[in-house]
Amino acid sequence: MTELLVADETNFDQLVLRADKPVLVDFWAQWCPPCHQIVPILQQIAVERADRLTVVKVNSDENPAISSNYRVMALPTLMLFQHGELIWSVVGARPKAKLLKELDDALLTAV
Repeated sequence: MTELLVADETNFDQLVLRADKPVLVDFWAQWCPPCHQIVPILQQIAVERADRLTVVKVNSDENPAISSNYRVMALPTLMLFQHGELIWSVVGARPKAKLLKELDDALLTAV
């Protein structure tokens, strides 16, 4: 499986806010079972959509400033950024097909 990019307080701006393509950010924590359940789906999406989407993980416990800045209140929280702007977010794990549909809908409406 593909290793997902890891963002922290030192590289979040570069990896997410200054990215030249949309970025799906997974806010997670080690103690969160649904966070671990969604990892294989995110890895598949990272590979299948590598040409048009980047997937990044942020450990909320290790990066509280980022989580606080984006008001992450529950895990996992997925946020989609485009051109440095938050355009979509959702809380909780979901099946791959549903997640892809939601991502595609968010990207279409953000254009």
